[in-house]
Amino acid sequence: MVQYTLWLAMLLLPLIGYAQRMEGLTHRADTSFNNASAYRQARKQYPSIVLVTDSLPPGVEQVRNVPYTTIDGHTLPLDVFYPARSAKPLPAVMIIHGGGWRSGNRQQHIPLAERLAARGFVCFTVSYRLSTDALYPAAVHDLKAAIRWIRAHAVTYHADTARVAVLGFSAGAQLAALLGSATNVPALDDSSRNTPYSSAVQAVVNIDGILAFIHPESGEGNDTKSISAATNWFGYTRTENPDLWRQASALTYAGKHSPPTLFLNSSVVRMHAGREDYIAILQRYGIYTEVHTFSETPHTFCLFEPWFTPVLNYTTAFLQKVL
Repeated sequence: MVQYTLWLAMLLLPLIGYAQRMEGLTHRADTSFNNASAYRQARKQYPSIVLVTDSLPPGVEQVRNVPYTTIDGHTLPLDVFYPARSAKPLPAVMIIHGGGWRSGNRQQHIPLAERLAARGFVCFTVSYRLSTDALYPAAVHDLKAAIRWIRAHAVTYHADTARVAVLGFSAGAQLAALLGSATNVPALDDSSRNTPYSSAVQAVVNIDGILAFIHPESGEGNDTKSISAATNWFGYTRTENPDLWRQASALTYAGKHSPPTLFLNSSVVRMHAGREDYIAILQRYGIYTEVHTFSETPHTFCLFEPWFTPVLNYTTAFLQKVL
């Protein structure tokens, strides 16, 4: 009987495949990555840096903690920053925080949202489900719902529904790039939320985010010392389900419908894995791309001066050019 059971198990193994890992679903917030912790870490090597803080500029209105969707018992909020006076609809920018798809929070990029709003953009910092609570593609579904919400409420905040950009940092930049390229991919879109509005975007600002998980430059999926952030997000290792890892890679969908993209990168090469391949495809179709690399910088460079202001300036100029 035991021998028969073992034989049956071996026979069915190719059909069953690998079980999705659930140990990362702790349902407890991971607060390990935040601006204060990033600052403490970065200043060890860069002692003169200054952390940019929340300071609402004159002429900018804010509305915080606005719920944009509720899913599986989670109510997800966003914050809005917009010019107090505008005679016409303005470009919208949705800002996505990083943190390895597991930590971080939308408040980390409020300084950037505030200053972009002062320059004529309607900015939204958004929360999304992290890998402590939901595996991929939940975050993608949430963010597409947020884009639809922005369009549904555009009149309230004087936003132009035809000019919506996404900006992300690190894991948020990976998500921003995916939102830009993966249009009309049913597996990545829960269209039951905030319909009938479009989740398409017209521009992407990628601040140190990967374009491909499985790539010679990528460091994602190294589980030798501990379970990696990406493995926790997917619930599978890179070898257990490589197709899923490719499905989440913006490079997989790069083509004639991809939006113009700005890349702002640190000197950490693995954080832009697949960038050159992605750019080559977009250039083939005449789609505008722009790259600025900040030499000798930490991965979290965009949170600190002397790099925050150049990031703000490059982002402003790019969005004004393409939107």
